[in-house]
Amino acid sequence: MTLPSRRLSKAGSRYAAVRESLRERAAPYLGIDPRALGAFRIALALFLLGDLLVYRLPAVRAFYTDEGVLPRSTLAEIYPQLESLSIHAVSGSAWVQTGLLAVAVGAAVCFLVGYRTRASTGVSLVLLASLYARNPYVINGGNTILVVFLFISLFLPLDARCAPGAGRRSGRTDRNDVDRRGADEREGVAPRVCSVGTAVTLLTLVSIYAANAVSKYRSDAWMSGVAVPRIFQLEEFIVGVGPFVSEHAVVLATINWLWIALLSASALLIAATGWLRAAVALAFVSAHLGMAVTMRLGVFPFVMASVLLLFLPPGVWDLVEAATSKLHGASRPAERPYRSDGGNATEADRSDGGKATETASPIPSRVRRGIRVGATLLLAGSFLALVWWQAAGVGLVDLPASESTGDLSEVSWSFFAPNPPDASNWYVVRGTLESGDSIDMRDGEAVTYDRPPDAAETYPSVLWHQFGFRMKNAGESRYRPVAAYACERSDRSLASVTVFRVEQSVDPNGPVGEPEPEAQIRTAC
Repeated sequence: MTLPSRRLSKAGSRYAAVRESLRERAAPYLGIDPRALGAFRIALALFLLGDLLVYRLPAVRAFYTDEGVLPRSTLAEIYPQLESLSIHAVSGSAWVQTGLLAVAVGAAVCFLVGYRTRASTGVSLVLLASLYARNPYVINGGNTILVVFLFISLFLPLDARCAPGAGRRSGRTDRNDVDRRGADEREGVAPRVCSVGTAVTLLTLVSIYAANAVSKYRSDAWMSGVAVPRIFQLEEFIVGVGPFVSEHAVVLATINWLWIALLSASALLIAATGWLRAAVALAFVSAHLGMAVTMRLGVFPFVMASVLLLFLPPGVWDLVEAATSKLHGASRPAERPYRSDGGNATEADRSDGGKATETASPIPSRVRRGIRVGATLLLAGSFLALVWWQAAGVGLVDLPASESTGDLSEVSWSFFAPNPPDASNWYVVRGTLESGDSIDMRDGEAVTYDRPPDAAETYPSVLWHQFGFRMKNAGESRYRPVAAYACERSDRSLASVTVFRVEQSVDPNGPVGEPEPEAQIRTAC
């Protein structure tokens, strides 16, 4: 019995040595600085709170109750699976929806401060996915990316920094990890967390950029340099300094080619290290912030910028810590050691020379090992599914016929690719008074279908814009709750309401032709 046990012990030691060697080789490319994990958690939580409080909460009644534009009966008719899976579909009451939002906000706050991080991440993920499923017409690719990275966050030690429990996560103490971390610090090498979770996180973002690059290369509009100039003629998307930028054709054409070049260089986020990697990551951050100040894209640019924090190398975080230390006039606080795979390692302060001890755990080691293997397989399988979905989205693989159609396929991660829209759209809701006169329900003035001075202003909020964009090809039955909502919200005596979608073609130089209104539905009030 002794010899087999000894052979197993030696085999386990060899496996551990090989695993650690691979981790050390991969760490510069697929590892993440613990400070980056803390910054990512804080940024992602802030944008999650922004989505809940700034976008969703003010629009609860309009988009998430039976009195709004998508009652549960309509959701069940169009997307029965989403209606059956969404927790928010259990009730059409505004009070219930507000209560669920309050729980989601509470979980997001815990996620922000790092309290019970994995539990708060899981609750945030479930409630956010449920909220998005309750009304898939008010989400875009940025929202689905937020859900994906919340899911991946379950496999990351996001409380490694800037959290009450930093360094106190449960796990087995490893004397070698303590010694290795000390050696790294003496050699001036900043330790990184490197695991399957960190690898999947980084590779997921790079796969999004790579798929976008492929879609751009397959697009005549992008490869001829007219895509961005045409996008900036879609006035319903353009906000902030966007109208000013849209007047400079040379600048827009330059942005077109710079974005393609940057997407083409996205592999450097993995292949490069040090300051080159930092430069590429910061270039992407700058591009996304540029999108945020010129276009109405919801949380997309902010979520992408927060994920890019994970690519910043230790040198950048050293500079950040040095700057914050000078700002606060305090030295850097002592930090607890941790394992390179995301666990923690503490050296016991004992009289026997400080030898490490194992933390007692009520879970048997075989069960813990099985959980780790299962989590790894789940994460790897999810990543492969995402890559396959993106490859199908850019035409590299074929989707089954049952999955290649449907409105949900519009919630892609390509954003204006392979071909940006060639027409601007806005809505006119005409209310017919009992006297027979007609008014524009938006401002109470006379009805006109002319191109508005600012098409973005015809949408009251980001969610209304997303809803209008997703509804442009919907049938009459989907517009019926919209017309009913307009009737109920009006303070005028209306006989009927008619919803028009107005479309006008655009090219890189501006509008083409005359606006063409098309009645979507007319209903009596």
